[in-house]
Amino acid sequence: MEYLTVKETAEKRGISGRRINALCNEGKIADAEKKGLMWLIPKDAKKPADLRYGKK
Repeated sequence: MEYLTVKETAEKRGISGRRINALCNEGKIADAEKKGLMWLIPKDAKKPADLRYGKK
């Protein structure tokens, strides 16, 4: 399985790295793994729905 870093995922999705970290900490990105201080996010991980804007 190929993984991306938080920075690479943020650039791909057009959101901040801080938001990606928050999603990983909340368990909202499936199969994300924490190695030391770094999150590894599967390249094919789905973007979770953003419930802050009323989408359900």
